[in-house]
Amino acid sequence: MFDRPIRSIHDFLLSTYFADGLRITLGILCPSLILAQFGMLQFGMTVSLGALCVSVVDSPGPIIHRRNAMLITTVLITLIFIVVGLTNKNIYFTGVVIAVFSFVFSMFFLYGLRAASIGTAALLIMVLSIDDIRPWTEVLFSALLIFAGSVWYTLLSYFFYRLRPFRLVQQTLSDSIHSVSEFLRAKAKFYRQNTDYDDNYAELLQLQVTVHEKQDAVREVLFKTREIVRETTPEGRFLLLVFVDMVDLFEQVMSTYYNYKQLHEQFDASGILTHYESVIIKIADELDDIAFSLKTGSTPSLPNSLIEDVAKLKDEISLLEVNNTTSQYNTLGIIALKNIEVNIENILSRIKTINGYFNKSEKKNLKPRKIEVERFITRQNIDHKLLFENITFSSSTFRHSLRVAIVMLIGFIVAKSLSFSHSYWILLTILVISKPGFSLAKKRNIERLVGTVIGAFVGMGILVYIHDKNTLFVILLVCMIGCYSFQRKNYVVSVLFMTPYILVLFDFLGLGGLSLARERIYDTLIGSGIALLASYSLFPNWEYEKLKEAMTDTLTANIKYFEQVKLFYSEQVTDLTNYKVARKEIYVATANLASLFQRMFSEPKSKQILMKELHQFTALNHLLSSYIATLSLYSKEHAFVFPEFDELNPITQNTVYLLNLANENLLKNTGVVNNVPLIRRNISTVPEEQSDAIIIAEQFDMIQKVAYDIYKLSEKIKI
Repeated sequence: MFDRPIRSIHDFLLSTYFADGLRITLGILCPSLILAQFGMLQFGMTVSLGALCVSVVDSPGPIIHRRNAMLITTVLITLIFIVVGLTNKNIYFTGVVIAVFSFVFSMFFLYGLRAASIGTAALLIMVLSIDDIRPWTEVLFSALLIFAGSVWYTLLSYFFYRLRPFRLVQQTLSDSIHSVSEFLRAKAKFYRQNTDYDDNYAELLQLQVTVHEKQDAVREVLFKTREIVRETTPEGRFLLLVFVDMVDLFEQVMSTYYNYKQLHEQFDASGILTHYESVIIKIADELDDIAFSLKTGSTPSLPNSLIEDVAKLKDEISLLEVNNTTSQYNTLGIIALKNIEVNIENILSRIKTINGYFNKSEKKNLKPRKIEVERFITRQNIDHKLLFENITFSSSTFRHSLRVAIVMLIGFIVAKSLSFSHSYWILLTILVISKPGFSLAKKRNIERLVGTVIGAFVGMGILVYIHDKNTLFVILLVCMIGCYSFQRKNYVVSVLFMTPYILVLFDFLGLGGLSLARERIYDTLIGSGIALLASYSLFPNWEYEKLKEAMTDTLTANIKYFEQVKLFYSEQVTDLTNYKVARKEIYVATANLASLFQRMFSEPKSKQILMKELHQFTALNHLLSSYIATLSLYSKEHAFVFPEFDELNPITQNTVYLLNLANENLLKNTGVVNNVPLIRRNISTVPEEQSDAIIIAEQFDMIQKVAYDIYKLSEKIKI
């Protein structure tokens, strides 16, 4: 009963989130603690400030990217501290600096998330130093200390990486496998009696977004880490093989899409569907076991009880078929149950293969896979032309940057007008809340407010009831680790830890008190209000503006995916690279569309356009890619080539034609209704004894029908 929560805690303590929390806490705390022993706590705090700023860019990824980002940030924050420190005596000049820097560094979003984090670090040091007025000699000395703190943290991070170079990949891969297990659990709910199909489907789409994000994170660290790409070590080959097979397994999971409503109508009374749910959940548990083993170094194994459950499932289907004398069950329903059971067996077979990779004696003998890694990763080059091309109001990044510049300036004016002792908290709140899209800004705003208010009350309780310095230091340590561990996992929890951590820290410095907690709440409320109003009224970025691009990208990706799978049946395909790239692109496009759809729910009702049509479009495209995945798996598992494929050419060509027409409708908004018929297959052309051929031909028919539904829907959508 208690095993699962304990396992979850253990899993978190071994995760990259907790590892990040420990590393950042150590990097920030050590300089202050060491220098405090020599009576130089003030200098130690400045060194820690440098470490704090550079830790912002130390997010998971290839070590070479992290190292370069930290070095660039080190130089940048040192220069910005000097510029701000030498000019902050003049309030008007400071206002200009805030506006200019806010605009310039917000434009870093153009070059990806890591570049954006460099911009955030630059703005963080600017905000924290605007009120720090001191002589120029002290400014230069403090800049040197910040530089030292940044270098210290960079070296610490690099040292931890070299200590266990494969650790980050293991943790990231483990997270991605866990996300697949959660996706599988969501699929299992479709077999539950009286289930809500719409809610289940919405959850499934959201989890598909998570799976894509996690798999993309693995590609980032796996394919851009030289030791692994070169496969010079058994561990590198092992991680690569596990990931490749897990992507194939996810495709297997994706391919199972049936009319669950009809299945329930037929088989609820028999109770077999609840057995399916139970088996699928147990398979998800096995995936969690693999994920956990990656972190602990243990060896997972497939329990005999699960294999027995699948065998019982097979027997139950046979029994239903034998007892179906009164034709109580539809033949198509029985076939569907068989197909699902076969798919479960195939998934178990893949899990067994992956488990075999963990065998220590087998690791040395693992054969490398030839993978064209460059085709699976996205590189963002620093192109100056891209910056100039986006200096226009049609660019969402430009509008965001302009909004941040104006809002930060307003925040600075309000802070100076109120004369709060820690007025930079208002600017910090604006900085962390301001996001390119309204929905993201709204979500971050709520998380910041909730975390700050609860955290402030917790912090006040700590300061009122606990006075022992040693106990307070332990609490400070726990809050720091909690804050930095959850900053990427759960922002509410991160802020909840952050507020007591700041209050206790200021109490140590002799600057604290209950008034400080109240001031932090006021500053957060003011900053949140300014940021939210601006995101709604000042050059807002609404999700519907990206709708057309996301929908056409999904259609284009499905066309490419279908064309690659079609080749499996018309010719012998030996190199699967093109197919795997197409598969990755459809996962990316589908996840982007689903994510956009979810974000639109956070926006005002007036901006939630075409929600019904968008839901239908998303569902149909998910169904289409599931059918195509089924087609690809059948070919790969049965090494099947369709005899006389020319007979199916009219259907495949019409499928592509329909999807291209749908794309054209979305792009041009022509409103022209074309009467494109479905191509009917002549069943007599397929010999009855070739059951495989019949199944495949029917699958091509279903894909064409879904393409036709997408095409008819596109005629109604005007963006």
